[in-house]
Order: sequence, then structure tokens, then C-alpha cells
Amino acid sequence: MAASGDDDLYSPALRPPSALRTLAAGAVVVGIAAPIARHRLRLPRAAVSLLSWQAPVTFALATRPSRPRDGLVYLLQMWAYFAHYEMPNDDPERLRQRLKIDYPIRVDRLIGCGELPSARLQRRFARPGTVGIHDVGLSSVHWAWFLVPHGSLAYILVRHPERFRRSACLIAAVFDSGLVFYWALPTAPPWWATANGRATPVRRIMTEAGERLWGPLWRPLYDSLGGNPFAAMPSLHFATSLMAAQLLSEVGTGPGALGWTYAAALGGGLVYLGEHYVIDLVAGAALARAVFAARRPAESMARALADAIDRLEPAFG
Repeated sequence: MAASGDDDLYSPALRPPSALRTLAAGAVVVGIAAPIARHRLRLPRAAVSLLSWQAPVTFALATRPSRPRDGLVYLLQMWAYFAHYEMPNDDPERLRQRLKIDYPIRVDRLIGCGELPSARLQRRFARPGTVGIHDVGLSSVHWAWFLVPHGSLAYILVRHPERFRRSACLIAAVFDSGLVFYWALPTAPPWWATANGRATPVRRIMTEAGERLWGPLWRPLYDSLGGNPFAAMPSLHFATSLMAAQLLSEVGTGPGALGWTYAAALGGGLVYLGEHYVIDLVAGAALARAVFAARRPAESMARALADAIDRLEPAFG
């Protein structure tokens, strides 16, 4: 049977793989650029979501399986996460009207037998008006979090690449699940409640240590990372560190011990430094556990998706 005019539209001669790769590359670039340009171009949130989340999927379709490809897919996913992490703070006044302040204070006072655990720890270990070596040390543990979950995945990618996709999916699932709570339940951290007269005075020791250690560089560093001050419940610092420790323990006793030690130090530091309530950590631990418990059905879905992507890859050459 002779080919119709419509059939000609799909012939390899008219739509070569290189054209598809070019189209895919453009889609990935747009996905990266959309969160950067959204304010200037006044892009709707829905458009930014669609453009940013399609980037890792499109990149996976347009490139052949390899370690660099898997790592870049994860980075594109994290870029989409970061864009959505900042979005609730696009309208600070509206976010402030929805802010929850009192419920974590009440819960933590129950946990602390009438006193906030942060205040109790600071009264015991912090020296008024000064920043001690232990304050800088615990603050450094906090700052290291920006590397730990992703560094753990980098280690797995290099040393145990067969485990990377599963591990990256679990870490990403913790991050993305946390976004649901950050959008639906914006919650003030202890230092903010103190600064606004809503709680027992709790110092924000991390900021004091940062100003002492980094000097004039501190404020630009802090401002570049502080896109949403009310992303406190649950603590993704703690949740992702726990998940990283779990995944590291699966590849070796030594890496696992390092991961669990870091997570424990971070958890104590977050409460002592005034960054999180204990209930934030409890919720973060519950989130990490729930994601890990759901891994088996999620892995089945992920394998089906990976198989579908593998079947589509030949179309991209």
C-alpha cells in the first residue's frame, strides 16, 4: 500500500533522530531556564512546574544510559525541587498569613517537660554573648548538609553504580515529599518564633557562628540559600540525612557508620542551634521511614518507567 501524505510526516527522512535530540536539548535548556526567568517573565507557577519537571525526563529520554547521564538526571530533578522550594515565598505577605507558629511550640514544650528543648540545651551548653568552638563545630555540621545527601549519592554512583538509580529515587522522593508539607503547612522555626516574641528566647547560634567565621561573606552566602524561611516542618535536613545513612549502610559498614554518625550529630545540632524543633525532626524521621517503607511498590513503578524509557531511547538515536 502506498504511503499517505500523513505517513510521510513520520518518515525518518523528514524527522531524523538528530532533530529529536535537538528538540530534547532545547526542552532541557528551557526547563533549566524557567525557574531563573520566572519572575522576570512573570511565568505562572504551573508553567514553571511543567517546564522544570519535564527536564530530567526529557534528558533521560534523549541520552544513552551512563553514569554521567544518571548523575545529571538527578541534578535536573534537584533543580526542579529547588525552584518549588522557593515558590511559597514568592508572596511573603500571603505566606505570613498562612504561617503556623504555635503548634510546634506546644508539642516541644510537652517533649521538654515544660521547656523548649532548644532553650534547655542552650542554657546548658551555650555561653551567653559568645560563640564557642562547639558552636562553630555544630554549625559546620549543619552547613555540611548541603553536600552530604548528594555526596553520598556521588559515592554510590562511583563505587556502586548498580545501586545509584534506586538510591537517587529514594533521596529525591524524600525531598519532593517534603515540598508537599512546605506548601500546605508553612511552619516557623524556633529562631523566628523567638525573634517575633512568640516563644521562649532561643538564640540562632548558626547565624552568630557564620558571622564570626565568614565575616562579610556570611550575609551573601546566607541570602543565596535562604529562599524559604518557613520550610521547617518536616526537617528535610534530618530526613535526607537519615535516608543517606540508610543507603550508605547498604553498601558497606564503614560508610553506613559515617552516615548514621553524621545524622545523629546533625539532629542534635539542629535543635541546639535553634534551627528546628524536636517535632520537626520526628516528622522528618517519619517521612524518611515512610519513603523507605514504600520502596518496593515504588521500585516496581520505577522499573516499568525505566523500561518504557529504554524502549523510547532508540527513537532519539
